[in-house]
Parts: sequence; C-alpha cells; structure tokens
Amino acid sequence: MKKLFLLDGMALIYRAYFALNKVPRLTSYGLNTGAIMGFTNTLLDVLKNQNPSHIAVVFDTAAPTNRHIEFEAYKANRQEMPEDLSKSIPYVFKLIEGFNIPLITKDGYEADDIIGTLAKEAEKEGFTVYCMTPDKDFGQLVSENIFIYKPARMGNGAEVQGVPEILEKWEITDVSQVIDILGLWGDAVDNIPGIPGIGEKTAKKLIQEFGSVEGIIANSDKLKGKQKENVINYAEQGLISKKLATILLDVPVKLDEEQLQVQPPNKEILEPLFAELEFRTLGKRVFGEDFSVGDAASKAPSGQMDLFASEPMQVEDNTSAASIGPNKTIKDTDHTYILVESIEEIKELVTILSKQQKICFDTESTGVDPLLADIVGLSFSFEKGKAYYVPTPSDRELALDIVSQFKPVFENSAIQKIGQNIKYDILLLSRYDIAVQGDLFDTMLAHYLIDPDTRHGMDILSETYLGYTPISITELIGNKGKNQGNMRDVPVEQAKEYAAEDADITWQLYETFTPLLSETATQELAEKVEFPLVYVLSEMEKNGVKINIDTLKVFSQSLETDIAALEQRIYEKTGVQFNIASPKQLGEVLFDKLQLDPKAKKTKTGQYKTGEEVLLALAHKSDIVQDILDFRQYQKLKSTYVDALPNLINPETGLIHTSYNQAVAATGRLSSTNPNLQNIPIRTEKGREVRKAFVPRSEDHIILSADYSQIELRIMAELSQDENMLEAFTLGHDIHKATAARVYGVPLEEVTSDQRRNAKAVNFGIIYGQSAFGLSQNLGISRKEAAEIIDQYFAQYKGIKNYMSKAVESAKEKGYAETILKRRRYLRDINSANMTVRGFAERNAINAPIQGSAADMIKIAMIQIQKDIEGQNLKGKMIMQVHDELVFDVPNNEVDTFKQIITERMTKAIELRVPIEVEIGEGSNWLAAH
Repeated sequence: MKKLFLLDGMALIYRAYFALNKVPRLTSYGLNTGAIMGFTNTLLDVLKNQNPSHIAVVFDTAAPTNRHIEFEAYKANRQEMPEDLSKSIPYVFKLIEGFNIPLITKDGYEADDIIGTLAKEAEKEGFTVYCMTPDKDFGQLVSENIFIYKPARMGNGAEVQGVPEILEKWEITDVSQVIDILGLWGDAVDNIPGIPGIGEKTAKKLIQEFGSVEGIIANSDKLKGKQKENVINYAEQGLISKKLATILLDVPVKLDEEQLQVQPPNKEILEPLFAELEFRTLGKRVFGEDFSVGDAASKAPSGQMDLFASEPMQVEDNTSAASIGPNKTIKDTDHTYILVESIEEIKELVTILSKQQKICFDTESTGVDPLLADIVGLSFSFEKGKAYYVPTPSDRELALDIVSQFKPVFENSAIQKIGQNIKYDILLLSRYDIAVQGDLFDTMLAHYLIDPDTRHGMDILSETYLGYTPISITELIGNKGKNQGNMRDVPVEQAKEYAAEDADITWQLYETFTPLLSETATQELAEKVEFPLVYVLSEMEKNGVKINIDTLKVFSQSLETDIAALEQRIYEKTGVQFNIASPKQLGEVLFDKLQLDPKAKKTKTGQYKTGEEVLLALAHKSDIVQDILDFRQYQKLKSTYVDALPNLINPETGLIHTSYNQAVAATGRLSSTNPNLQNIPIRTEKGREVRKAFVPRSEDHIILSADYSQIELRIMAELSQDENMLEAFTLGHDIHKATAARVYGVPLEEVTSDQRRNAKAVNFGIIYGQSAFGLSQNLGISRKEAAEIIDQYFAQYKGIKNYMSKAVESAKEKGYAETILKRRRYLRDINSANMTVRGFAERNAINAPIQGSAADMIKIAMIQIQKDIEGQNLKGKMIMQVHDELVFDVPNNEVDTFKQIITERMTKAIELRVPIEVEIGEGSNWLAAH
C-alpha cells in the first residue's frame, strides 16, 4: 500500500512551540528546545505508528506569493516569530535531513499549495495521502484517498478527518464549500477580511441555503437588514477572501516517488544533533539504551547551529556550564573508589570522616519512599575523584549495627553535610535512629536558586557543569516498571562504583555551585532559607498527619449518592442520556441540542470547549450548567482525594506522610506529592469536607491552623510603597472594602457587597496582570465598565501602577525579577518581539516578586517555629504547609504557647513597613480549625 504523509512543517513547529512554551525545556547553554522536541516526537509517532511508505516535510519560503501581490494586507497582522522559535528552525531542518526525509519548498508558493498539489498528484498515482497539519483550511483537500491527520495533543490521540468528518464538522454537502465558509468568515490570523458581521455559524447557514459565496451574492435580495447591506457592500471583498482561502493545486513541483520513500535515519547526523540538543530520552528511543549524550557529543558541533552561516554561531553562556563536547565517563576518568566492608575498615573510615570540616554523603536504598525503604549502602566523599562505599546487609539488625557506627559523624553538628536531594537521605537515616545535624549544602537546591527554571537532577547537572556522564541507574536495575529491580540485587563491586561516583560527583557539584551562588547573589538565601528548611521539611514529613478513614468512607458514600442524583437530574433536564464526563458528548448536548451559546468555541480537534471557565460563563443561562459543574467537582473529589487518601497511609506509622518539593515551583513556593496537599479544595463546601478527615493523633490534642491574611496584597503594598494601600492596612480596614470606597468614590460604610466583590477581583487580578477583558469575564460586566474600574483603581493607587512599570523595566534590563530576599526568576522572553510571549514574561515580572516574597516569608517562619518547638521541648508538631497556611497537631496544654510562637514568628519573618496579620483557628479537625 502506497501511503504518503505530507507534513506542514511551520504549522507543526508553531504548534509544538506554544504547547510547551509555558514550561520551556532549556539546554545547558540556554537554547529552548521545546519546539524541536515537540516536532521530533510528532515525527517519531508518525513513523512508528502510521508506518508511511512515503513522506515529506513542506515549508514556506520568505519570497512573496501571489496572495501577497494581489492582496497587500494578506498576513500583514502576523506577529513577529518568537526568537526562541526562529533559533529552532535550523535545528528542525537538520533533524529532517537526519531522518532522510525530503524537505520541499517553492518560492512564490505557500506550503499549503505545495501540499495540495502533491496530494492530488499522489492520489492519481494510487497513494493514500495524509496531510499532517493543525490548519483548518486543509478541509477543502480531502477526498476518498486524501485525509487530514491532526497529531496527538494535550492527552488526546491523533485525529484523522476524511470526507464524512469534514462534511459533518463544517455542516456542508461538498468539501469545496470549506473555501466558501472561509471566504465569508475570514481569518484574523492571515488577515483575510471575509464579509463583516458573518462569523462561523452564520457562514455555515448561508452556505447551506445558497451553496457558495457567489450564490449568496446573487441572492442578496433574500437577506435582511445589516447582513443584506454587508453582503452587497462587501461582495468583492468576500470573493477576494474566497480566492485567498483557496489552496492552489497547480504548483510546479514534481511528485518524485523514489525521493519520497521512507529511509532509515542517518546516525551520523542525528546522534551528534541529539547530543547537542541534550535529547537523552529521545536518543535512547531512537538509538536504543546504549545511546549516551557523552558518547555522541564528540561528534557534536560546538555552539548554536545556524545552517546558513559558514562558521558556527557563538552562544552567550549564561549558566557557566561546561561547553558541549565529548563527556567523560567513569571508564575514562581517574578515580579511587574504595569498598569498606570489615568493622576495622569502617572504624578507620569513621575516624577519617570525623576529622573533616565538611563531607558529602549519599545513601543507596531499596525504594523511593524514604520512610519505607531500607539502606543498601552509604557512600562518602570529601575530595574530587575519591570516595568510599559501605554496603549494608539485608538483615536489619546487622544493617543497624553498621549504620550506627557512623552516628558520631552524622550527628556531629560541626561537620557540614553535603548531598543531592539530601532530605531523602536525612529521612532514610532517621529510620536507623540517626538525626543528621550540622549545616547543609544541597546541590539540587543550590542549582534551583542559580537557575530555577531548568532541571536539577544529578545526572544532568553533572553533564552540564562537569562534562561528565554518570553511570545510569537503569544500567544496574533496569527500566522503570514492574520488572525493575533495586540496588539490593546489584553485585557489590558494581554498586560501589555507582554509589561512590554519586558522592564524588555531588562533591564536585558542591565545589562548582558555591561560587555560582555568590555570583547570582543567592548565597544568603541558600544558607538562611533553603538549606535550613530541609531539616524542617524532613521533620514535618516524618511527623505525618492522621486521617480518619471512617470520615472518608461516609463522605465517599454521600458523594456517590450525590453524583447519582446529579446524573439523573441532568438527564431529565436535557432530555437525553449521555456520558457527562465526555467533553465531546457534553458539548454536543449543551451547544447543539440546548443551544446555550450560539457563539460557542471549539477546540482544534473540532469539539466544543467545555472547560470550567466556559461553563462558569454559561451558569446564568441554565441551572443545568451548575449541575454539571457540581457533577465534575464531586467526581474529582471522590476519586482524587476521598477514595485515594486511605491508600496513602504508611503501614508502619498509620499516618500519611506527604513529600514536600523545594525545587519545583520557580516562584519559590513549596509543592507536595502523595498526597498533593496544595490542591485539596477549599473554595467549595463539598471540597472543604475533605479537611474534616485530617484529625489530631490523640484525644488530648487539637489541630491549629495559622494562615497569613491577604499576604500577597500586603507584599504588593510593601513593594509598591503605595501610601493609600499602606494606610488601609495600617488602619486595619477591610482592604477590599477600602479599595471599593476609593474606586467608586463612596464612604467606607456605604460600600455595597457588589462593589466590594468587584474591588476584590481587581485587587487580586492586578497581581496577575488581568486585563479589562479578563475582569469583565470574571465579573460578568461590560468591558467598558471593567476598563473604567481598572483606570480608577490606578488613579487611586498610583504607587501600584508605578511598581508594575518599574518591575517590568527592571526585568527588561536585568533579565530577571527578584524577591525581597533576592530570589531570582529569570524571564528569558521579557524583551521578545512577540507580543504574546513578551506579555506572559511581563506578567511574571510583576507577580514573581510578590509570590516569591510570600514564599520566602513562610519558609523563614517555619524555620524559626521549628527552632522554638525543639528549643522549648514542646510535644506539639508542625504537620502541614499549604500555600500561606501552617497546620499543627498540638496537645491541649500547649495551645497558648504555640499561638504565641506562631504569631510572633509568622508576623516578623521579614521586617516590613506593612503590618502582617495571621489568623489562627483551632478545632477537632483541619476544617474546624481553618
């Protein structure tokens, strides 16, 4: 079977870029490879799963086409290509060359026209053709043998559209009518004007009635009002738009079957390219598990590639990372890794370690949960190239005896402890009755402060900064999955090399990062906040929290009843049974059957958008919408929390022990997993019910919850030094009421609830760069009214407007925003020529200092509170941190002491002009305390 795939290159690259741009994937030398990676994944998916016999990638060129010549405004509104994307294109070209795929262009013609011509020619030659593109215009090309192939995205599988799908989607009788609809409707992206006042739905209805643009113009006398007037006045514009939307089928390109045949990839091109792009996982997917960036990098060009330059371009090195080149490995690096097994050798090592001012250590274990795993071995290093490995047996008593030999070293507070993700090792050692003490240096956290938006795993840090590829764990225990082994299965000599290398590399990273912390002005933040916090988080994780399983069981049954009742109510109100959890079926019911929104938007796959924002905007039109929102909420509550939490209880402690992540959120905020405490709902009544299950560990204890009051607004007042906002906080006014009084020009006591609600939306919206459009959507008011509220807000709070301007200006100059404590958030796109990309960075420039300062504040409070708990030998425990809230499990007789400590430490964590308030509640469960 002859099966030809024609890829719309630029459309696919753009799609990949914007899909991954919010979390950019950066190489060690600062290249954003998101678009290249997305394109590569798409290409591999097609080659593997669709098995084409022939393939080509088609691109536009910079040369003008007939469309530009005949209609000067064609594509004139297009924003300049984002810089990251333009830098990616030469790599994509090289990638296509490496896969031995023809790259087809033709001056004077767009990629659409080339694909259209080749598709029709190939059909004549007996091919089944797939036009691979997210572009809607291609619907006009489909036939019995020509299909649109929309690649997988956002968890949805690939979508193939043939004649029936196009006819159904566009509500037409002939695929050529796609052109007529586009001609009437126009295309804002390509600046195709269409006929004013005619959108997608109207265009479809008119084409159904009159068949074509020409038919509508000829029958304009049958139309009414403004529509009739527009069709008559803009007839010529409609015909021009139809012509612009028509894909040409006579481009002078030849269908060369032999050239288009799928060929094996060229390793000589792809291996060094994947190395330069640092595509480790993709490299293994294409070349097998033996692929290594280190091995392949010897063939990689140095610096950023530009296929149109005679010499490689030089890249500004913003990371102080090692240059791309052949990475060393354990096989070609001098090292002394010593196996320490006998009790005499162990005692000698303990003596040596006790004499050091600082040591690096690492643990090897049987699993990823430090509160359930067993130690397999310990490794130590305190000089480059030299490390020790101490294996421990599976017999727990014998292992305890060996590990206890190192207790004087670990618990010696005069010795600084260095590690990579050292919290794991501290928790694991606590299971062996060892309380690690002394100043900490965590290489993962150090790098998080140096470059928060990139990855912080040891292997990638080693390759990036040391030019060294460590032994892969999968070499020893296999790939992830049910058949993966653990370190206990590995022969001791191999385990020694692996474990000692970990300690050695971490020591070298410590030596590398110490000066970089100083260079980035984050050393104090590391030493006073992030490193000490490790001890606090490890203690909180170890403390755990008690869950009342019976409460959850009762709640689960209640939710099940509510879900069933909602399901029946929705069926009765809609008059049809359907899968409510299916966005596709739900969209069809809401918008086709019930006609709740004639302007309902669709996703790129052609189904209606039914996300929470869409439904909230429709809630006033029908009570069915609220039922659907409730149905979704209850289902998520039940599956994600109510039924899942009991499965997370530790079998040894009977408690839930979440894991806090310090190096995930670039803002500085903590996140947590297993369970994710940050996402336990609080805004809805049913959601809050989950918190009822979080209870004290004994009857004579109580839950205390301490929450910062409006901390982000207070920090905004501090950073902006806006006198009006500072005054409102100093006088203890309700800030939203005070804002409403100023914005609406009324006395404080006369502010209405609606005015306060609007002011609250503005107060919080401003922090996140909300526009008048966003505020109007949020409040259900006109855009004009929203704009007036924002204008009046800035007139009353000039300091905030000034702060926002200065924050953006400073970020444009420095390339980063920073918190009160100098935590940096790098904003690579702040000077981008692309308005959308730049706007996102500008909003972060305003928000990052606010969010990050709030994060720093609660971290300092946690450190100081934990010191007080330990210093006063209190029995109560800090058990959870959720956003701006701390939760404690406290004996009844310590409640007053805890309240005093909490208030003091939280309000004075960072000395500010603006007063900081903390609200403390108490109760028999978390909900009652909140």
